[in-house]
Amino acid sequence: MAIQELFDALQERVMQQSGYHRLITGVLLLPILYVIINEFIRSKSRIGRLNGPKGLPLIGNLYQIRVNAAEQYRQWSKKYGAVYQIQLGNVPVVVVNTAEAAKVIFGNNSQALASRPEFYTFHKVLSNTAGTTIGTSPYSDSLKRRRKGAASALNRPSVQTYVSHLDIESKDFIKELYDYGKGGSLGVDPMPMIQRLSLSLSLTLNWGIRMDSQKSELFHEITHVEEEISRFRSTTGNLQDYIPLLRLNPFNFGSAKAREMRDRRDVYLTALNKGLDDRIANGTHKPCIQANVILDKEAKLSKDELISISLTMLSGGLDTITTLVAWSIGLLAQRPDIQDKAHKAIEEFYGTKQPLCDALDDQKCKYIVALVRECLRYYTVLRLALPRASIKDIEYKGIRIPKGSIFFLNAWACNMDDNVWDDPEVFRPERWFEQDDAPIFTYGMGYRMCAGSLLANRELYLIFMRLINSFKIEKETEFDAHPVSGNMDPTSLVAMPKKYYARFVPRDDAALRRALREFVVVEA
Repeated sequence: MAIQELFDALQERVMQQSGYHRLITGVLLLPILYVIINEFIRSKSRIGRLNGPKGLPLIGNLYQIRVNAAEQYRQWSKKYGAVYQIQLGNVPVVVVNTAEAAKVIFGNNSQALASRPEFYTFHKVLSNTAGTTIGTSPYSDSLKRRRKGAASALNRPSVQTYVSHLDIESKDFIKELYDYGKGGSLGVDPMPMIQRLSLSLSLTLNWGIRMDSQKSELFHEITHVEEEISRFRSTTGNLQDYIPLLRLNPFNFGSAKAREMRDRRDVYLTALNKGLDDRIANGTHKPCIQANVILDKEAKLSKDELISISLTMLSGGLDTITTLVAWSIGLLAQRPDIQDKAHKAIEEFYGTKQPLCDALDDQKCKYIVALVRECLRYYTVLRLALPRASIKDIEYKGIRIPKGSIFFLNAWACNMDDNVWDDPEVFRPERWFEQDDAPIFTYGMGYRMCAGSLLANRELYLIFMRLINSFKIEKETEFDAHPVSGNMDPTSLVAMPKKYYARFVPRDDAALRRALREFVVVEA
């Protein structure tokens, strides 16, 4: 009512002026009126009785969370509680910041939170040709079919059949570190080797082909495009997702770049899928996830659904393996004490005379299992798990959160919850011997948690086993191993470390060279 009265008064004042002055006044008042009306709308859109920072006109809290959003949310939880609301533009978002609250909201309302919100930049611009990954798709019958197909390809028996792929890719990773580092005499940036490892694993598992060289044009194209696409998945980096007026900007470089990355991705996706189709047709294909799904007559997946699974395997593998291994190597170079403990634990199984540990070992070395879990906790890959959208009302502590609301699981804050851990800020693998059943949120929670967690854990375990048993990692340059201050791009969805150099010194040079020379792929 107050808004209408203000509008009527302004309209009467303008009408009393001459035509020229009326035009000038109207032009000047229009933005002010827009802001006033928008503030009224923004206030009405807030979730009743749910606390949270108010934010600024038009943009809400976007300015406050433009960098290191997950850490800012964690700090706000100390003031506003474990669960509160923010506003991104006019859009209210429920942020969940503790393990206990996550269990209540995401654990007890798994089906109600089975969907994803759609964002303009990622869903309408970037994904309007090849579609979305399983993880970024809203809930639908198609999503259920895709999840079922992916789950059958990523369960424990299926993962066991991929051991030969993990075997050869982890061996080639060790070989590249040895060759590019000239047997430990030269400090190297390990990122290209890590990216080749991650990409080759994704290609082999999904399409049955390898990426055996960093020098390939396809290697550089895929890693660059997927890195750019990851930025468009950011929940805070695309202002036009929350401020629709910005979409009208004719010089919208964000949308133009999203279209460019979309078109470039379409090129290599088409080539990869056609190559597999040709190999299936002539009977030369190798067992892989995509072929298994295509040949499964009961799956009944469309072409678009098959592409969605391909995108999921590609982006998921690059995100998790690349990020975790990059952070972990940098940390280990700073922490010889952890390296020594890990190597001593491995020696109990293999000794340095067998640096390429048995690929069939299904996570028997408990210290390495703990090390992997601690890396996953401390270096949470997606600090903010992909957002959820509720498909029905949810109640939390007497507050009704209406259907269609957006929820953020702050996986970073939950992994650093001081109600779970006495010393969450400390990197300490031994904590997993003390609390083996403690929750970990890196793969998400509930119905939409990552379906590839079993495969990722198996990959990371073998990589760590072979890396630590083959080399003593020494720092060549200083490296900020803190997950917040050491973050290369604090606006990105995926938290990557800053560039560093390390030396990979063989623990037993002769044994390592012999193992690389005599390497034979094991079959599961």
